Amino acid sequence: MKIETFHDLIDWTRQLHAQLAECFRHCATRQEEARAKSLLEYLADHEAVLEHTVASFEKQADPKALNTWVYDYLSHAPIKPHQACNLPYAEMGFEDISREVFSLHDQVIALYRYLEGRGDIPEARDLVRELLKLEEHEAMRLSQQINRARDL
Repeated sequence: MKIETFHDLIDWTRQLHAQLAECFRHCATRQEEARAKSLLEYLADHEAVLEHTVASFEKQADPKALNTWVYDYLSHAPIKPHQACNLPYAEMGFEDISREVFSLHDQVIALYRYLEGRGDIPEARDLVRELLKLEEHEAMRLSQQINRARDL
C-alpha cells in the first residue's frame, strides 16, 4: 500500500491490525501448545478490537488532517502487513509469539513517534498524537495481559 496522506496511514494501521487478527486466529487453530493457543486466540480478539478502534479514527478525524500529505513517511519504511503472517505462529511457543507481537507493535509505535509533530497543520499533529497514545496504551494493556498469562 502506498502511503501519501494521513488517511492512508490510518488505513495502513487498520489493515495491519486486521491482518494480524486474521493470522492469529488462523494459527490458533493449528497450535498444539495450550498456552500458545490461548495467547493466539486472545491476540486475535485484541487485534480485531484495535482494527475497529483505528477505523473509528478514519470516521472522526478532521478532513484537513486526513488529507494532509505524509512526506516523512517515505523515508521511515515501516513493516508491511502482508509480511506479518509469514511467521509460523502455529509452530512458535508462548514466549516467541510474545516477542514477535511486541516487535510488531513497537514498530508501529516507532513510526507514530517518528511522525509525531511532523504534520504540517495542528490537526494532523493532533491526529498522530492520538494514534500514538492509542497504540502505546494498547501495547501496555497487551503486556499486562501477557504477563498475567505467564503467571498462570
